[in-house]
Amino acid sequence: MRRKKEKLTAGMFLIYAALILWSLTTIYPLIWILQNSFKDRKQILSNSFSLPLGDMFTLANYEKALNKFNILTAYRNSLAVSCSVCIAVIILAGLAAYALVRYRFPGCGLIQSLVVGAMMFPAFSTIIPVFRMEHAWGLAGTNEVPTALLACILPQIAGNLAFAIVVLSGYMKGLPVELEESAYMEGARAGQIFFRIIMPLTKPSFATVGIFSFLWSYNDLFTQSFFLRLPKQRSITFLLNEISGKQGTDYGLMAAAVSLIVIPLLLVYVCLQKYIIRGMTAGAIKG
Repeated sequence: MRRKKEKLTAGMFLIYAALILWSLTTIYPLIWILQNSFKDRKQILSNSFSLPLGDMFTLANYEKALNKFNILTAYRNSLAVSCSVCIAVIILAGLAAYALVRYRFPGCGLIQSLVVGAMMFPAFSTIIPVFRMEHAWGLAGTNEVPTALLACILPQIAGNLAFAIVVLSGYMKGLPVELEESAYMEGARAGQIFFRIIMPLTKPSFATVGIFSFLWSYNDLFTQSFFLRLPKQRSITFLLNEISGKQGTDYGLMAAAVSLIVIPLLLVYVCLQKYIIRGMTAGAIKG
């Protein structure tokens, strides 16, 4: 059946107008940065709001950003850290959430309370003991890139687990137990049930957890500044912080660096936002 067209009332018109204005205030600064990344410093100071057309257009800012600051190496380090954190959080949080939801064992309620309580502690409250512990293990403070990246990955995994377990637990509670009981009757083991039944049914929440873990790890300048100190170890956000500190007056270079770092991440978020919304709403309703 065809849905009836809803009439646009005065209240709805005001709401849409307010949302459009708000979206413009959010989107236009990104457009402004992108268009100024194709101008030199003098043109930015004199014509910052004009489009980079004709003689005003230049790629010198991007060439300088790529050649002088080695952004590709920083991208490699950031992707290695963020992807590792994302995969580890998905697997560990999924197994933990499944155990807390489906099994009853001594201390189960206490563990659930500790998981929720862990979300209350910010990263800067634990970074010193974590750094000292990893330094004693021989991970932190080394010159080797893989070891330094591992030292950064471990605390980021721990920092994302509590949120991931809460989201996945809320979704798994709504799954019918009969599916697992039928699998048990067919001889399936717990691991097979989790990977072949639970994970496919929980895709929206797993996608939400993975995307948020990736974004938080990608943007975590605080942890990365402790463990990735050498130039060959630095991540993309740490590099942007360095560029803004040393080249703060070179607005064209700053705009190009921000465009290279932020805009690809925004495109990923826009393409995957439906999975984020679906996973968060499903977990909230079923939890």
